Amino acid sequence: MKIYLTAVIKSKEEHQQEVLEVLQNMVKETRKEDACELYSLHQGIEDKNQFIFYEIWKNKEGLAEHNKQPYIKAFGAIVEEKLQEKPQLYTTHIL
Repeated sequence: MKIYLTAVIKSKEEHQQEVLEVLQNMVKETRKEDACELYSLHQGIEDKNQFIFYEIWKNKEGLAEHNKQPYIKAFGAIVEEKLQEKPQLYTTHIL
């Protein structure tokens, strides 16, 4: 079953550019993964510190493998210091 994931990420204003660079690298690398069908990054219009990922994964195993990748771990390393709060993750499927 395909997994649809939406992630909301809010950077601290002073770290916005650095967070953006990490997120853009995640996009570049993640799109190479076999289980990735869609991985798009969006930035808020009114709030430039807000980033939203919209993702489609072939299956839960592919998503689990994605979360083990070094570029995802690199993002995890900046969460506490560079983000306003922990990312909000919403996983869904089509009814």
